[in-house]
Amino acid sequence: MQCNIENLQSLWVKWMSFVRDNVTEAVFSTWFEPMKPLSYKEDVLTVQVPSHFFCEFLENKFSGIIGEGISKVFGIGTRLKYYTVVVSEDSTGFSLDSSEPIPNHVPKGGKIVLPTSIDPFSRHIEEDLEPQLNPSYTFHNLVEGNSNKLARTAGETVATRPGDNPFNPLFIHGPSGIGKTHLLHAIGLKIKDNDPRMRVLYISAHLFKVQFSDANLNHKVNDFIHFYQSIDTLLIDDIQELVGKEKTQNAFFHIFNHLHQSGKQLVMSCDKAPADLEGMEDRLITRFKWGLTAEMEYPDLEMRKDILRHRISKDGLIVGEDLVEYLAEKVTGSARELEGTLVSLLAHSTIYNHKIDMELARRVLEKRGSYKAKEITPSFIEEKVSSYYKVSPEEIQSKGRKKDVANARQVSMYLVKKHTKLTYQAIGKYFGKRNHATVLHAYKAVIEQLPINKTLRNEIMELEDSLKV
Repeated sequence: MQCNIENLQSLWVKWMSFVRDNVTEAVFSTWFEPMKPLSYKEDVLTVQVPSHFFCEFLENKFSGIIGEGISKVFGIGTRLKYYTVVVSEDSTGFSLDSSEPIPNHVPKGGKIVLPTSIDPFSRHIEEDLEPQLNPSYTFHNLVEGNSNKLARTAGETVATRPGDNPFNPLFIHGPSGIGKTHLLHAIGLKIKDNDPRMRVLYISAHLFKVQFSDANLNHKVNDFIHFYQSIDTLLIDDIQELVGKEKTQNAFFHIFNHLHQSGKQLVMSCDKAPADLEGMEDRLITRFKWGLTAEMEYPDLEMRKDILRHRISKDGLIVGEDLVEYLAEKVTGSARELEGTLVSLLAHSTIYNHKIDMELARRVLEKRGSYKAKEITPSFIEEKVSSYYKVSPEEIQSKGRKKDVANARQVSMYLVKKHTKLTYQAIGKYFGKRNHATVLHAYKAVIEQLPINKTLRNEIMELEDSLKV
């Protein structure tokens, strides 16, 4: 059996959903998220993993889960083949092929097979460079919104005229899961589409670091540098991984200089702006600022809706607009979280034979804990208490001693102390510049009343429920 890229991605999503449901989130993000499907031909599923050690760890610890999931999703008899691009002295990587078809698990003790590919550090052969690009990460699949418009537009300009544009280097920064990696792949894919002869390479800074360490051990640093200096467009992800690595930074400095001076294109992603990269050499930080620094942020409400609609349309799901709005309002983090929520909905719908509706969405969100609770601040608490007791925030802040006002003020101080990390002094300052002794008295008064005052106890419970919105 074999399938095209779209079908492979669809099957891969189902397999990843199966794995996610059977391991902890920490295990999934550490050991399974980095895996990438490369091909599925003649009942052989080839996946890319970051390193040899990574592959061996998966085989030793999770072979049962991996095999069961592959059998269910891809079919009994499917063989699994691992591939990594970690550089060794003789090859670009290795593949680890299971020797027998997978019944219900992945067999251990697979045989390491070194492919007869060229040495990536060779200065004499410059063709057949595998760009390491994910074909599904295109500009078409990267939804545009206010949070990514500058970076996306700059990326398209770079992809149209690599090296011949004002954005060299293009430095993209922002939190995890917002599409930085997607954008790097999209740039590389468009460059290759426009000119297949271009030597384009996507690589994570972590893998770059590992490759340099390997080259250093094998006395091949010069070959390592020469190889990277032969690239036309270098797309390097998570550049912050080089922080504190002086020798690796020095190698990258020479690569950067050569590429930039030769009119080649550099695109980097990072979790923070260049100025915030403590532990990175000043000469590199200066160069990172030569071109355009573009920030990508978490998507706003409208963009979250567009991301959901795009994924729903792509997967052929039937989801009402009311549910789209509900998910967009609740899942306020990254695009990755939004898509992960949809994947979970689809998995629960398929496994439990339940239509995708509001009830299922609430259940899945509760289990995933994937939406951000509103930050609990003194003003947020004061707003809830004010509404509950029908006392204005101004009255709570005032010096008034009326019973209903004093009670609302005491409850507010109690809740702020319990649900924030503010000191008594800071709380007193917020509530009308009172001293810490006043806040301490209010806090203790509520504590003492709770065991014996049922009405107050119920009021506190209802207020705390309202803080969980």
